[in-house]
Amino acid sequence: MIDIGPLRPEDRVAWEELARGYKAFYRTVVPDAGYEETWRRLSSGADLHGIGARFDGRLVGIAHYLFHATFWSADSCYLQDLFVDETARGQGAARALIEHVAGEARKRGAARLYWTTKQDNVTARVLYDKVARFHGFIRYDYPLGE
Repeated sequence: MIDIGPLRPEDRVAWEELARGYKAFYRTVVPDAGYEETWRRLSSGADLHGIGARFDGRLVGIAHYLFHATFWSADSCYLQDLFVDETARGQGAARALIEHVAGEARKRGAARLYWTTKQDNVTARVLYDKVARFHGFIRYDYPLGE
């Protein structure tokens, strides 16, 4: 059975392992201090939210999300990070994490929940195509000081 809930202080080490796995998948380098800073920001509970998926009490998946205003609606929810340990994939953790975030977005009255992924992330896109709609948008990143 999957248990979805907020990240807890005792999740710190397991969270970092999952966060490092997520960053490695996207070939993004984050210095050690970046993980500490992100954990601190998640733990403050102010603007950034983190939840975990647990099987038998073991943290096997994480999701990070935030709310923000848009010009055309009062509130949107951005699911920024979603990652499940390879050993736990295919058991419903990712879907449960998405559904939990969707519930939080509904409670807050958000107009939409959205996320991005790499075009070639075929495994994740199989799930995403089941739970969401792809509208054909492509994201560009402008380098601000690279």
